[in-house]
Amino acid sequence: MSDISQAPIESTGLAYPFDRVPEPAEMMEVAPGIHWVRMPLPFQLDHINLWLLEDGDGWTVVDTGVASDEVKALWRQVFQTGLEGKPVTGLIVTHLHPDHVGLAGWFTRKWGIELRMSRTDFLMCRNLVLDTGRDAPQEALDFYRAAGFSERGLESYRKRFGNFGERVSRLPDIFRRLREGDELTIGGRRWRVVVGSGHAPEHVCLYCEEDRILISGDQVLPRISSNVSLHPTEAYENPLEDWIESCKRIRANLPGDVLVLPAHNEPFYGLHGRLTQLVDGHEDGLSKLLDMLDEPKRAIDVFPALFKRKIGPEVFFMATGESLAHLNCLIGRGLATVSRDEKGVNWYRRA
Repeated sequence: MSDISQAPIESTGLAYPFDRVPEPAEMMEVAPGIHWVRMPLPFQLDHINLWLLEDGDGWTVVDTGVASDEVKALWRQVFQTGLEGKPVTGLIVTHLHPDHVGLAGWFTRKWGIELRMSRTDFLMCRNLVLDTGRDAPQEALDFYRAAGFSERGLESYRKRFGNFGERVSRLPDIFRRLREGDELTIGGRRWRVVVGSGHAPEHVCLYCEEDRILISGDQVLPRISSNVSLHPTEAYENPLEDWIESCKRIRANLPGDVLVLPAHNEPFYGLHGRLTQLVDGHEDGLSKLLDMLDEPKRAIDVFPALFKRKIGPEVFFMATGESLAHLNCLIGRGLATVSRDEKGVNWYRRA
């Protein structure tokens, strides 16, 4: 849901064109017809940026914030004071995480509109919401036992399992699919869908070539590196390689002088430099991680290679997911191996 930084990556060379952030329920114009709204989050990462695109007689909203009474109340203020009497007529969600999709169902029912997002993230979100109220499956417990969790850690996972749906309003039963390369016309601008992967399965970004504007969601953030984690549902996949390749593809296909409108922190210029920093940061982490594997390690043993700060209980699961993603990346590159001992614990070694 929220993000933790890898070993911090200095955002040198970036330019921030705005000297302040919006107040609660304020719509701050960042380009003609494009407005920035900032909503609170109940996480360590305490805010999300949401975007309103003026579209003739209405507005298209990009991302929604979490489903909470506080965020709903702030949105009602926006509706009353910021929309110039025009309705919300469109909704786009960049990806499945609750801070982005949380109020999508509320929006679609309130305004009688359709949700547009990628197929994979829509279906994955619906699947995760269905876990609400379920007991943690044995396969997931085995996954975290293999990562090195103690019985106390496994019990903590049992208690938190299924909480994804707590901050997601009931999703609509139909949606309009967004694909790589799709073009949308909103407010006279043409927006091209650019898809990334790794942080989410099929993350939608929106690029306006004419005005050099990229709504980047969590795919490109200026001050932190988006969380890229391995989860029990896809325990053998390689999301970090997917994410690195996505960043390289975006860097190759988009110009470097775009105004980036990210989901967290502030809008910025310097897309190519930031993508290079993010890719290099993960490659550096992979190199440090490989050096640690001269001796066998569990996933929970390798945090020092990837994170400079001490990993406390509030981010322990996310840090484990990131460590596993990096370890699977090394395995995918043929640089590491894994074996499971008689207690069901995985040990990773340099190949």
